[in-house]
Amino acid sequence: MAVVETVPASPRDGVGKGSARQARRDGQVPAVIYGNKEEPVLLTLERRVLVKELDNPQFFIQLVDVEIDGTKHRVLPRDVQFHPVSDIPMHVDFLRFDPKRKITANVPVVFEGEEDSPGLKSGGVLNVVRYEVEVFCTADNIPPELVLQLAGLDVGDSMHASAVTLPEGVEFVITDRDFTIATIAAPTVIVEPTDDEEGEEGAAGEDGEATGGGDDADGEDGGESDGD
Repeated sequence: MAVVETVPASPRDGVGKGSARQARRDGQVPAVIYGNKEEPVLLTLERRVLVKELDNPQFFIQLVDVEIDGTKHRVLPRDVQFHPVSDIPMHVDFLRFDPKRKITANVPVVFEGEEDSPGLKSGGVLNVVRYEVEVFCTADNIPPELVLQLAGLDVGDSMHASAVTLPEGVEFVITDRDFTIATIAAPTVIVEPTDDEEGEEGAAGEDGEATGGGDDADGEDGGESDGD
């Protein structure tokens, strides 16, 4: 099991919007620890500490110890609410760790062996269908990433869930099909028109305008005839 980081926090006595607003004015972010059929624990985190933690792309799939007045609570971050304009974190939800409870988690996908892929070396493009894949396991067994090998793959090849080696005790949430994670697509080639082609198009346009003028003249004559 990976080393669990300790995050300092402070107890939050007040409840309601007034208490939360005051905490934010003081540079704190309100949070709650819930789960395991225990009473929720209200707390605050220093905003600068939380912002630093959020820079970690694995923030939502790693256990942390939230320390409040000397007591550590092992938790898994589950949700962060952000201000719609400033994007400042406004509230955090932590789930208490239970070694027996399985949960779902989105794990990032990484690709290796690009330099050994004939398809990519010939100009093919890696088309990622799923940048994250949802797995089902206990919180202490969430893999930090899922690795897919590109070596030997050519244009038109696909990488499916069956190509991923999962740790023991971890399974995909989607189990009814071997879903696609990425493909190697052919490069998109944009052909620029040559000067000769542009000249031919211009000539065709001039001919079209002349022809259109004749049609209009005929139509006018026909209209006058009908009027008579």
